[in-house]
This record gives sequence, C-alpha cells and structure tokens, in this order.
Amino acid sequence: MKTTLPKIIHLILVVFCLSCQQQKHQEVANDYYQEPYRPQFHFSPEANWMNDPNGMVYYEGEYHLFYQYHPEGNTWGPMHWGHAISQDLVHWEHLPIALYPDKFGTIFSGSAVADLKNTSGLGTEENPPLIAIFTYHDAEAEKAGAIDFQTQGIAYSLDKGRTWEKYENNPVLKNPGIKDFRDPKVMWYEDNDGKGKWIMSLAVKDRISFYSSENLIDWEYESDFQPLWAAYGGVWECPDLFKVKSPDGIDKWVLFVSINPGGPNGGSATQYFVGDFDGMEFTTTEEEVKWLDYGADNYAGVTWSNVPKEDGRVLFIGWMSNWDYANVVPTEVWRSAKTIPRSLELFEIAGRSYLASKPVKELDKLKGNTLDLQGNEIELEHELLEMALVIEEADFEFELSNEAGESVTLKRIDDKIYFDRSNSGKTDFEVAFKKLHTAPDLGINFKELRVFLDKASIEFFFNEGELVLTEIIFPTQPYSKLKTKGFGDSKKVHQLKSIW
Repeated sequence: MKTTLPKIIHLILVVFCLSCQQQKHQEVANDYYQEPYRPQFHFSPEANWMNDPNGMVYYEGEYHLFYQYHPEGNTWGPMHWGHAISQDLVHWEHLPIALYPDKFGTIFSGSAVADLKNTSGLGTEENPPLIAIFTYHDAEAEKAGAIDFQTQGIAYSLDKGRTWEKYENNPVLKNPGIKDFRDPKVMWYEDNDGKGKWIMSLAVKDRISFYSSENLIDWEYESDFQPLWAAYGGVWECPDLFKVKSPDGIDKWVLFVSINPGGPNGGSATQYFVGDFDGMEFTTTEEEVKWLDYGADNYAGVTWSNVPKEDGRVLFIGWMSNWDYANVVPTEVWRSAKTIPRSLELFEIAGRSYLASKPVKELDKLKGNTLDLQGNEIELEHELLEMALVIEEADFEFELSNEAGESVTLKRIDDKIYFDRSNSGKTDFEVAFKKLHTAPDLGINFKELRVFLDKASIEFFFNEGELVLTEIIFPTQPYSKLKTKGFGDSKKVHQLKSIW
C-alpha cells in the first residue's frame, strides 16, 4: 500500500512526541529523591511533612512503618498516618495514606499489632487482623475549651495493611478529663502461667498510664508510672514498653518516654527506664535519668511489634529532627526523615543497666567500595559514607569539612563528648540549631566509632551504640575532608549506595 506524505509526517510527529515523553519521564525518574538535602539511605516521605513513626509491626515478611503525616503542606498540620513497607528495613516502598481524619478528629500517634489469635473478633482465625491503635485529636473541641479532646480509637486491616477500616464503635478508650491523653503503644503480655493480655502504655500529661485488655476493644486501667526523679522539662509522650534480655540472659523491661522540651541538648529527646513489669505495674530501682540518644535529632522513636522470635532482636526507628526547628529546616518538597533502624541491646556499667542502639546488620547491603585509608587527614570522594575508626587515646577529635569552609566537629575532652555544628552549613533558620551539644562518657571505655554520613545527617555510634549522637546538618557542599586526632592510623571507609 502506498503511504502518502501527510501520513509519513504524522508518523514522524507521533514518534517525536513519544520520544519527548520518554525523555521527560526519564528525567523525572533521574531526579527522583535528588533534591538538595534529600536523604539517600534514610527513609523520608515523597513529599510534605512527616514526624513521629507510628504503628510499626512486622507481618508476613513485611516491616510496616506508619508515620505522622500532613499531606497538604511541609509543616505540621492535620495529622494522618502515612505508610511504607520494607522487606529488609533498608529499602522502602511507599503506600497510600492508611488513616485519615474523621468526625472524631485527626489521627495522632499510636501503634499496631498483629492480632494473631483474633482476640478482637475483627478478623478470623484463618485471616487474623492487623489492628492499629491511635489517638483521635478533636481540634474543634480543643478550640472550644474542652479538655477531653483526645481519645483512643482502633482500625483494622484484613489485607496485610493495604486498606484499613475504622472500628464502628470508636473511640474504644474515652478521655477521663485530662488534656494530654495520647500515643497508645500496645504489646502482648504473657505471664508465667501462659495467660496473656494486651497492655497499652499511654502518655497522660506527666506520667505513663497502663491499661489492659483481652480483646483490644475493652480497656481497664492498671497503674501509673511517675517517679519523682525523672526528667519533666516538658510534656511526656510516645511511650513504649518492651522486654529485652540483660547480658547475663535475664529478662528485663524497658520503658521509653519521649519528652518535649527538656532533652539533654535542648528541645525534644527520649528518656528510658530499665526495670520490671508484672502485667500491672512498671517498677525500677535504678533512679537515674537515662537518654537513648545524646544527639539533638532522635525523637519519638518506638519499636516494631511481632518481630519473629527466631530473629530475637528489638528493632527501633526514630524521627530524625527536633521540635526546636523541625518546621523551619531548609527543605521544601518534604520535611524530616527517620533515623537508620537500630537493634536495642542492654549492657552494664558498674552494675547499672544501659541501652545500646546498634545499627541493624541489614545496612551492610548498602556498602559499595570499601577503602582502607591511612593517616590523620583524608580526602573523601563520596557523599554517602559509613566510617569505622579505632579509638586509641582518651581524648580524640573527628572533623569533617568542605571546600566552602564548613565543618562539623566531634571531640572528647576529659569525661565529656562535644559535637559542634555551628559552622556546618545552613544554620540561620533557628538559633538553637547552632548550640554546642554535649554528652557524658557514662564511664564507657571507648574503643571504636562508627559514623554514618548522609546528605543531611550524621550519626555517631560508640562501641556499637553504647553511646549515640544523631544530628542533622545542612552543608552547602558535600564534606570532602576528614581530619582526626587520637584515632588509629587506619580508617575503613565504606561508600554507600542510595536506597531509592
């Protein structure tokens, strides 16, 4: 068949348009997660505001991460639950928003569990439900002067967390008349006789209240935890109660309480208590304020539920920011990221129990080229790094700098650790960001330091997490030089790959 000239021209135009579209799509793909300061191996939302991690549960091969999310802006606003899943704690797949506000209010922080025995009756034995437990925040009631504007609701999923249905008789726990009544963290407790029940840890103003339930629907008050010597610089929130073994194999209980303000370096931070829990009360004999992280940027973190027994780890992730400046950090498309995931383990110093935060082993799959670099002044040729250094002297110094004259410095002098980011890059968005951060040495014999450097964060782990500092930074150019003092001559530097 003879092809006319107009048809040929039309075909050429179609091919040209398709080529342009493919090129445009490729450009979009190439630009994905490439904005200035976009984390490359930390989780961040595709767009808009994120804060607390919520509802972390492992189920049928998937780690679920929900999070406080404002889908219509890059500052805090009406809260939803964003959602992502991972098979390895490292690479994440974004899923649609899981929970939206309704007539009872916006969706504040909470937790999720796998109701494997179908105690709620919201699934079946063959298809047990995932149950999300969260705080309703009624902003209209708050504006009207009510004090009981926070209640607890539940939702359930029968398709591995892909879709969620609110319980028809929400709220399941009404407010007794307390302004701050929120952030339920639920876990399954089993006593020595094999009897079990659900335990809810709830932040109630300046204490943690414990409730119990047989079905995740009907809740009964058990007790309060409110020691006089704890840190009370701000409101208590985002509790977490979990069991972990001591170095000698004894079961102990740890209670997290996030506090804002009142952290050791200003703004928000997470304190913890090590003790015992008998199904009704949490008690501790170690009357000492302990902080999970001495950096400024690890807040509201909690642990995953339903981690397989054969795994054996207590897995954690936190919000990598601080309420002192979270709304004004210099990013626009999105705001905030999560810390790298960590495994929590107990260790002892002089008979007292402390919690170590160890980077999860799954992060090793991000390692690309590994360089064994010598000397105390080293040129760095990659933006994403994990560094391993041997500590040889009591006092030491670690400095990263770039060609713009910007730098961050970590040093130990006598019995304190200091971190200085006042010249780290962009810092003028909030005066508190420039503050010098300090940490006690806790009597730890420092032997090694692991450092994880992303585009806008740096995380320091001494002795596999016995002391941790998590800090966000905003250099205008990548740091290109490492200068050290007091460390071994050999530095192992791993170039890391992006997870996106």
